Amino acid sequence: MHIVYIHQYYCNPRMAGGIRSYEQARRLVARGHTVDVITTDITPGSRDLGWRVTEDEGVRVHWFRVPYSNNMSYARRLRAFAEFMLLAAARAARLKADLVFATSTPLTVAVPGVIAARLRRVPFVFEVRDLWPEVPIEMGALRNPVARRLAGALASFAYRNAAEVVALSPGMAAGVTARRPATRTTVIPNAADLDLFAVDPAAVAAFRARHDWLGDRPLIVYTGALGAVNGVEYVVRAAARMRELDPDVRVLIVGHGKEWEPTKALAAQLGLLGGVVHMWEKVPKSELPVILGAATMSTSFVRPIRGLWDNSANKFFDALAASRPIAINYGGWQADLLTATGAGLVLDPEDIATAAELLVKHVRDEVWLEQARAAAHQLAVEQFSRDLLFDRFEAVLNRAGGKRPALTQQS
Repeated sequence: MHIVYIHQYYCNPRMAGGIRSYEQARRLVARGHTVDVITTDITPGSRDLGWRVTEDEGVRVHWFRVPYSNNMSYARRLRAFAEFMLLAAARAARLKADLVFATSTPLTVAVPGVIAARLRRVPFVFEVRDLWPEVPIEMGALRNPVARRLAGALASFAYRNAAEVVALSPGMAAGVTARRPATRTTVIPNAADLDLFAVDPAAVAAFRARHDWLGDRPLIVYTGALGAVNGVEYVVRAAARMRELDPDVRVLIVGHGKEWEPTKALAAQLGLLGGVVHMWEKVPKSELPVILGAATMSTSFVRPIRGLWDNSANKFFDALAASRPIAINYGGWQADLLTATGAGLVLDPEDIATAAELLVKHVRDEVWLEQARAAAHQLAVEQFSRDLLFDRFEAVLNRAGGKRPALTQQS
C-alpha cells in the first residue's frame, strides 16, 4: 500500500522525542509499503516558507516549519495546530495514497486525514495518543462550554470517519467506544525498543565514571516532558526526604517543557540542585539508552487526575526496554502491570514522604532490583517489543486497506 502518514510532531532517533511513528513507518517500508510522512519542523530558526523533503530509511518525510513550544500561550499553540491542519490537508491531498493514517495529538490532525482520504476515496485510520477532550476537561484546562462542545464534535468527527481507530491504552480505547461504539478500535500501546536499549556495560561504566556526582551511587532517573500533566516536582520533593534517609542517592531529570524552570527553581530552593538533583536539557533519543543503562530505577509521573492514568508514556516502555525497574505515582493499567509482575513500584501520589522511603529502600535492595530488572525485561520481550506490536499495527492497516468507504458512509 501507499500510506500517507500524518503526525504533527514526528521524531527520528537524532531528535528529542518519541520515535513511535519513525519506527512504524520504517517497518512499513521494510514490509514493502510506500510511506509519506507529513510533519512539522519545530526547531528554532527562520521561517523559510515551503516544504522540505528528507528520507528516513526509505520513508519520505515532508517537513514544514511551524514553531511550537509548551512555553507558548494557549492561543499561540492553537494557532500552530490550525496552521498545520491547513498545510497538511493541502499537502496530503496532493499525494497518491491507498490509505491515510493520522496520529494525535493534537486532535486537529484528524481533519487533514479525513479530507485527504475523502478526496482520494481511500480508508482513513486514526490513532489516539491522548483522549481529547476528556483529559483537558478533567484537568480544568478546557472550561469554555462552547470550546468543549467543539472539541467533542471534532473527536466524534474523527472516530466517525475512521475505518478503524488505534488507541494507545485500554482506557483510551474505552473512551473511543463510549463516544462511537460502531468504530472498530484496537489497543496498541507504545513499545519497548529492545535493540536500541541494548547498551554495552562498558559504556554505562564510562558514563558513571565521567560524572563525579554519580560514580557508583544509586541513580533515579526521569526522562521526558516536564509539562503541566507530569508534575515532576513530585520527585524533587521526594529527593528532599531521600537526602535525609540516604544522602548518596542521586536524581537525574532529563527533559524539557513548561515546568522546566519551576522544577529547577524548586530544586534550588530546597538546596538539592547540583547535589542530590541534577537537571539536563532534552537529549536525542539515541542518547537515552546509556542514561537508562546507568539508572538504578526509572520513573514516570502524572498529576493526581484520574484521566491521566490512561497514558502510554514512552518513558515507561523505555525503562522496560532497558530492563530497569520503574516507579510511577498513578493507578490504572500500568500500575496493575507493575503490581502483577514486580517490575517496579506504585507510589502514593499524595504521600511523598512514604514514596521517598520506598525509593530509598528499593534502590539499595539488590535482590529486589535483580528480580525487578528480570520482570521488566520479560514484559518488554513478551508483551511490548516493537516488532510484536508492529505486527498488530500493520494488521490494522492491512485490514482497513481492504475497506473502500462509500461516499455516504463518511458523511
